[in-house]
Amino acid sequence: MRATLRWAHSDLRTHRGEALFLVLATAGIVASLLLATALFGYATNPWQRVFTQSHGAHVWLHTDTAADTGKLAELDGVDSVAGPYPTAATTVASRGSRAAVELRGTPERPSVGRPPVVSGHWLDPATPNGVVLESRLARALLAEPGDTLTVPGTARELTVVGLADSAEPRYRPGEQPGLVWALPSAVPDPGGQVIGLRLTDPGDTSYVVQRAVTVLGAGAIGEVSTWQQARAEAQGDNRLLGQVLGLFGLGALVAAGLAVHGAIGTRIRGHLRDLSVLKAIGFTPGQVVRIFLLQHLAYALLGAVAAAALAEALGSRVPGRLGDAVGVWQGLPGHTVALFVIPVGAVLFIGATTGLAAWRAGRVPPVPVQRPTAALGGRLTGANTGRAFGPDPAAATPGMQPTGTAAQALQPAAAPPVRRLTVGLRRVLGLRPTPAAPDRQPTGTTNQTLRPQPAAAPPGGRPTGGLRRVLGLRPAAPRAGQLSDLARRALGARVPPALVLGWHKAFTRRPRSLATVARLTLPLLLIVVAMSAWTTIDRFHSTPEQVGLPTALSVRADAGLTERQTRALLERDPGVAAAYPGVETAALVPGQTATIALRGLGTGQDPYPYTLAEGRPASGADEAVAGQGLLDLLDVRVGDWVRMTVGDQPQILHIVGRSIEPDNAGRVISTSLDTLRANDPGLRPTLYELRLDPGADPREVADRLATAGRGHLDVHTVTNPADGLSPLRAVVAGLIAVLALIGLIELLTAIGGTVRESERDLLALKAIGLSPRQITAITVTATGCTAMAAVLAATALGLPLAHWLIDAQGRSSGIGAGIAQGPSAPLMLLLGTAAVLCAAALAALPAARAARRRLADTLSAVA
Repeated sequence: MRATLRWAHSDLRTHRGEALFLVLATAGIVASLLLATALFGYATNPWQRVFTQSHGAHVWLHTDTAADTGKLAELDGVDSVAGPYPTAATTVASRGSRAAVELRGTPERPSVGRPPVVSGHWLDPATPNGVVLESRLARALLAEPGDTLTVPGTARELTVVGLADSAEPRYRPGEQPGLVWALPSAVPDPGGQVIGLRLTDPGDTSYVVQRAVTVLGAGAIGEVSTWQQARAEAQGDNRLLGQVLGLFGLGALVAAGLAVHGAIGTRIRGHLRDLSVLKAIGFTPGQVVRIFLLQHLAYALLGAVAAAALAEALGSRVPGRLGDAVGVWQGLPGHTVALFVIPVGAVLFIGATTGLAAWRAGRVPPVPVQRPTAALGGRLTGANTGRAFGPDPAAATPGMQPTGTAAQALQPAAAPPVRRLTVGLRRVLGLRPTPAAPDRQPTGTTNQTLRPQPAAAPPGGRPTGGLRRVLGLRPAAPRAGQLSDLARRALGARVPPALVLGWHKAFTRRPRSLATVARLTLPLLLIVVAMSAWTTIDRFHSTPEQVGLPTALSVRADAGLTERQTRALLERDPGVAAAYPGVETAALVPGQTATIALRGLGTGQDPYPYTLAEGRPASGADEAVAGQGLLDLLDVRVGDWVRMTVGDQPQILHIVGRSIEPDNAGRVISTSLDTLRANDPGLRPTLYELRLDPGADPREVADRLATAGRGHLDVHTVTNPADGLSPLRAVVAGLIAVLALIGLIELLTAIGGTVRESERDLLALKAIGLSPRQITAITVTATGCTAMAAVLAATALGLPLAHWLIDAQGRSSGIGAGIAQGPSAPLMLLLGTAAVLCAAALAALPAARAARRRLADTLSAVA
């Protein structure tokens, strides 16, 4: 055991940089997996916690005031009900901010859907105008307990007495009104009522909704919201962040495992003599395996423990959503288990990949055997070198004339140094002399050996090159170790020998070369996917009209302005390019199991500019475009007809296109305002979507319109789904750094293997007259070619994979496919150039040192 530790300590001192890289890579991988787990917990558990604490209702039904909701408590599957509560739609303002709200009259704190108060207190009859705000609405209004809210257009004032969480659909400016609880006396003129149903089996939600609509009548139902919709909205961007972190964390873990496997394999090939010595002095195969296994397990364990400690101690202090997610995750029941299982799993995975390579180290024989000849290994030999560079070394180019030691090596005295050393070593060990390879038989002088010999018939009667041409067969593949016809023609065209031999060295040993390229491709592929995610987020901000956001502002006018007055007021602003009138209402889907958003935007003369990913615009009567979420919900496709119910009126529309819909999880069907007016001639626009001139600031335009409207306009900026993904930029940047570190480890491993193998070719390269600078260029070229092959493979595989992953996420979220945006060509060119130049720069120094080694050192390395 003591000898094992001493050897491991000596190896650590020799490979400090590699050990540091492995520790940092493991720490980055474990940290990303822990953050992914925290985000998953943060996405699901806060809503689940609120739903459980409030004893939440699984279904909320908004009906008119005449509906007899008492019958709903008797439905099968209904455990208990909340309400009915009178409701009124209004607008409140606080500190210059305005929000559309639903004022809900609640006589006492309910038992079902009981909102947990987070600040202040619940409603008190002693404060008749007191209200409790939903916490998300309160943040939008910058309101706290004790503040006063005003109702624009009236002299009415409301006093905030508390803030509470809610498991119902959250407030979204311009889309979903906020929730305000008040005493029934504060809702003097209700426009409807709401009732909540808590079910015995949440899986029966669709059936219960269908039964409720049947009992009350479709015309009495205004809107239906379920617990699945509320949970999906609450998870939203946090779940996406968790998926991104988890995906890249697992990918980085696989890449790190492969990098460790490749590093150990390369070190085994470079230290066969050391391993043989260990075997010769008494180390068993199991001890050799344990040396490598325990050593790399220690590196992985150190990195995993460091990542877990940092995540636990500093994770909650990270600014933004990541810090909030870690803080919430640390208070969840499964936090301790995840903090232990994830690092242990990562260490075990790295240990498994390490064990496979370490097992090969245990199989190294205790007596060094002669290395394979050029016919198997792909190294340059005397005959191969002569055939590659021409028929006569004396006729070679002046820069390649052998001088000094190389000239002595070409004298006809004896066998080459490698052969002499191998024979002597085998004689000392008492082994039989190994027959020399056919192309290494010293006949005459070495000069004569290097001359082209008459081509003998290949073994097995393979036709020679001339005979193959006569028979119309393809040229035979060159034997391993010989330069290909393409390489020979390149040399004949006076391409620098360093470039030709470097390319030859990089791709001669195909299984090993392909394995190196594959290990280097994986981190580069993940980097391409990460860059695609980054550019897709940028696309939402730079060109929102291409991802379903052609307008920047949404305006709602009250009854104080007519349609003509509202439109004239909006189009008068210098920053407004177009104003599209429209309505948005809830519609019951076929089967009456859920509600969707039905929009009528634009007119026949001024159609709304939908972003289409499939089909064509809705230009005719009864034509519409739909989001991916609606197509999935109704199980329909472009070209189908769908029937829905708006109040008591059926609406039948022909879906002619699929639009990219970031709102309402894609459960939106859109047509023109003229189409909806055909069913209801008295329909009046309730909202206006504003497309601004290029360069116009949405906030400035909104302020001008709010001032010009004198309290009659409610102006909101259109929510961009990418706004909630701003933390993803930092996540992607961190993942790229981790992946680059893993790629650097693999690159250093490949460079070390290439340099060690070049030492065995050093004598032949010097013998044919190559200078140390040219020999260095061979290794640098070989490394650069390997990196270039990995870059090309990562680009070819990464871009389609990134598009597929992003579009799959778009389909699952309801936005739909067609939002993916790959990195630009200059950016990909920059990535490839940086990878190749980095590989060449890292290979230059060790290659130069190896090329300038003394002859005695070279003979020792070859031995």
